[in-house]
Amino acid sequence: MTLFDLSGRVAVVTGSSKGIGRAIAERMAEAGAKVVVSSRKAPVCEEVVATITKAGGTAMTIACNIGHKEQLQALVDGTLKQWGRLDILVCNAAVNPFYGSLTDIPDDAFDRIMGSNVRSNHWLCQMALPHIAAAGGGAVIIVSSIGGLRGSKTLGTYAISKAADFQLARNLSVEWGSKNITVNSIAPGLVRTDFARALWEDPARLATTLKQSPLGRIGEPDDIAGAAVFLAAPAGRFVTGQVLVVDGGVTTSGAG
Repeated sequence: MTLFDLSGRVAVVTGSSKGIGRAIAERMAEAGAKVVVSSRKAPVCEEVVATITKAGGTAMTIACNIGHKEQLQALVDGTLKQWGRLDILVCNAAVNPFYGSLTDIPDDAFDRIMGSNVRSNHWLCQMALPHIAAAGGGAVIIVSSIGGLRGSKTLGTYAISKAADFQLARNLSVEWGSKNITVNSIAPGLVRTDFARALWEDPARLATTLKQSPLGRIGEPDDIAGAAVFLAAPAGRFVTGQVLVVDGGVTTSGAG
């Protein structure tokens, strides 16, 4: 057994046209997995597929808006049609259309955050897990956030959704462990992505994060990709129901 070998495995990664999702897709392909690159727009996914293919990997595009149940089903069905199996599911896509107090958030923004960040993950896991079980087992990884571990004056609903993702992973790990399936969540800290650009481009917030971090830096997408490969590979086969915090130590330092 090679601890970090994903050869022969098929992985679906949502929200993988850029940022953390793209890094996970590329690194899983590098480890030998066949990867389905998915986001709302096919052309940007094709750019990732081209990069993976050029590096010697195998990948394809299935566009999917996670807010639409029928598109999630098409994502699973298309994967099975192309490669006949599904071993690894990475629920990475998420939204945050509101920045501000819980007191002020409109109902439609609250519903969209909870729907996309929690219910869509639930839907996709419902659809994918029986096929992962049929393949002999595998791994589900939900990309959450350290926001789910702390309160926030400006990202409250997003934080609620991410805390819910922790519990979704815990519950699914209990339900599917007997089928040789691990289910975990990753809680990144601040990572240099377009999704988090408003945070790391804010000088005051960046300075606070750097002060709190024992490593003195924010994360890069590959920092999270490495954790995902670990959880999906044989190296992580005895880890399930856990929240793997990858934040440079911010949540443990207590500084600032």
